[in-house]
Amino acid sequence: MLRLPNAFVLPPVLRSAASWGAALGFIVLWYFLAQAASRHWLGVAPYASTWKHDLPAHLLIGALLYAMSHSLPRFMLAGATVLSVLTLSNALKLGVLGGPIMPDDLISARNLFMLLEGWQLWACIALVAVPLMLLLWMFAWRQPRAWLAVLGIVLAAQQLMHHPEWVERTMDARFGDWVWNQRGNFEARGLPIHLLQETARNLARRGNPPDAMQVTQALDTLGERPVSPFMRVGNGSPPSRNVHMIVLESFWDPAALTASGLSADPMDPAFRALWAATGHSHALSPVFGGYTANAEFEALCGFPVLENAVFFEGRLRRDVPCLPAHLGAAGYRSLASHPNAASFWNRVNAYRRIGFDAYLSSRDFVLDDMNRDFLSDRSLYRQVMERIGPLLDAGETPLFNYVLTYFGHLDYPLNAERPRVISTRDGNPHVEAYANTVYYKSRELMEMLDALRARDPRALIVVFGDHLPFLGTHHGGYVESGLLARSRGEFTDEMFRTLTATPLIVIDGKRGPLKLGDVPMYQLPSLMLALLGDSRDSLPGLTASTPEQMQVRPLPGVHFTLQGRSVEACRNGSDTEHPVSPECERSAAWLEAVRTLRQDIFSGQQHALRQLGQPDTGATVALNDEDETGEGTETRPMR
Repeated sequence: MLRLPNAFVLPPVLRSAASWGAALGFIVLWYFLAQAASRHWLGVAPYASTWKHDLPAHLLIGALLYAMSHSLPRFMLAGATVLSVLTLSNALKLGVLGGPIMPDDLISARNLFMLLEGWQLWACIALVAVPLMLLLWMFAWRQPRAWLAVLGIVLAAQQLMHHPEWVERTMDARFGDWVWNQRGNFEARGLPIHLLQETARNLARRGNPPDAMQVTQALDTLGERPVSPFMRVGNGSPPSRNVHMIVLESFWDPAALTASGLSADPMDPAFRALWAATGHSHALSPVFGGYTANAEFEALCGFPVLENAVFFEGRLRRDVPCLPAHLGAAGYRSLASHPNAASFWNRVNAYRRIGFDAYLSSRDFVLDDMNRDFLSDRSLYRQVMERIGPLLDAGETPLFNYVLTYFGHLDYPLNAERPRVISTRDGNPHVEAYANTVYYKSRELMEMLDALRARDPRALIVVFGDHLPFLGTHHGGYVESGLLARSRGEFTDEMFRTLTATPLIVIDGKRGPLKLGDVPMYQLPSLMLALLGDSRDSLPGLTASTPEQMQVRPLPGVHFTLQGRSVEACRNGSDTEHPVSPECERSAAWLEAVRTLRQDIFSGQQHALRQLGQPDTGATVALNDEDETGEGTETRPMR
């Protein structure tokens, strides 16, 4: 065996330095190649100047990983895989939903696996499993330096958990914070710093819930304001009519996509006529392209979602008198129907806490008309009508019938019984697939509404889309028609309204469809109670009125106000290009009071309910709890 002369053998210190130099040099090479690839193929990358602090952050991660590694080759393979998966996941989320990875995504990640199947499911499993296995394979289990690196990470995490406010303030001062433009935050910070900074912010917000005095001050801020104009349409009848709320997955009007060259109008002409009778009213959603549960929370509980997180997944910790419970106190039976897995978005627990008597999930429906993974609306409506038909015929107890459709999810599949009838000229496959989905959704909806109105002519019927559909990365499909910009940082004020507006149909029994204009989803419950003539104090009533009769639609980091057709976006934080107007100051103060009350009522001590004469609903429960099976259909039997 050939041996090098002793003169050519490096001393241990130099060998260690060379090894560390190779490891960190590999991170530098990976960094610039990965950013170039992400920018070229995915259109996502930090600003050019961000590398000055983003690269050192990646080098720190690389140093910790190498300190834990068994050897340089194992470190290179595992480290490149872990960092590449994070970079890819962030780019995919930015492309689809317009925002970077946030700490709350870790809580919601399990729901993604429940939604996917086939190669997509296995790809997501691999994105999690492969890096974990490589980290375990890389780890130097018998080396003290590896465990010292782990100890350093643990101690740093403890300091972060004990002093999140200090970390948040320090990092905000150094790197800035555009709450309304999270993509801009990522581009200015880089992914590691962005995740650390937002984790500190997330932990800082999980402090002590508001005390009784803070709640009193919040209630005083809301004050006794005159109700919004649409609240004056109540007919004075007692709350005894049946109520049907139908939430349509990704339902929106694709005719606005003027650049797509649709071969025909996808909407059913009967729906067009009905919507026109409402004056083309809109519901203003808190979300875009996903997170349906946040639209549900607003429409059922009457409070706005203000953060980029799923409210059902950790912020709804108490039993709360939302619309189902409020109607239940007046003798209503309440049924929620959604043909998805019961535990998706923690619905099995969330529905129980807000007062539903029964919850019908995927295992309660015959899956007889599937568009790949999604039960058709026609089958869902038919089976719901079979369930509620005897109750409608008996007419002894009023019914709150809540239906959330499932058909309409990405990537808008259709079965053989639903051939494509709409084509486009722009070559965007998402637009064409979505237009054909709307073709069938609108027609199956009108079949349902015709049958429902004939069978229950006095009922209050509320129909709306949960959010706009995803039509391509970076708001693709919308950008070409001038509806949205690629990034929220480039949005005009009107674009924020466009981002949230879905069709809204409210049919007030024999009075027919109502002209309501734009209604934020969190004001739908108070509107419904007014139409029912329900004058009892209610939880949704707290947000029924807003400052100076303007409509306020919050979004993460920004809110906009509507007065007639005038739209003003109020961007939170320092923004010299958009100075804060007096209207924005008043609406921001209103929202801060609402935030305090929401935290108190849904996850705190519920001082507000006691001050308003409502009963205490019980002790706080753990985050993300499940029932014993992890599933759950009927929370209580239908009486």
